[in-house]
Amino acid sequence: MQNLPKKVRSKKLNTRVDLTAMVSVSFLLIIFFMVVGELAKPKILEYGMPDCDDCGEYFGCRHIDENRILTILLDDNDEMVIYSGLIDYPAEVPKKINYSKNGIRKELIQKSKTVLEYSKNIGKPKNGIIVIIKPSQKSNYGNLVNILDEMKILNIQNYSILNEFTPEEEKLLAVR
Repeated sequence: MQNLPKKVRSKKLNTRVDLTAMVSVSFLLIIFFMVVGELAKPKILEYGMPDCDDCGEYFGCRHIDENRILTILLDDNDEMVIYSGLIDYPAEVPKKINYSKNGIRKELIQKSKTVLEYSKNIGKPKNGIIVIIKPSQKSNYGNLVNILDEMKILNIQNYSILNEFTPEEEKLLAVR
């Protein structure tokens, strides 16, 4: 009977579970949900409205000082027409200029200095120039990018791009 095989007992393994992988996965999930939560927050774009000190309204003020406005009408052949003020009562005669160093950049620097002096004289030294850019159907995308580059180079903060032309502005482009 001694020759009979004895019952083989299996070794008892250690019952500890390695949690390293689970900790790594949990940290990855935490980071994922933090990033998703941050990206899900709504982002807003600041929209600069004109100062409404003169008109007494808080929102919806339509009164803009025409002495601060410079309108740029982009035309074909890398040329543009600029005028100051309102089209019905321009502060300066509309003139045709180009994208050269002595063209638009010189005009923007000069007008910006004039507007800053004007604003300082009326007691609002932080009010700068307001540039309205209006690309025509004949202008190309490169012209618009060049004007936006000039705004960035000269640090002009208040500008907007409009594609609506008044009949007077269309006549002005057609004559030139």
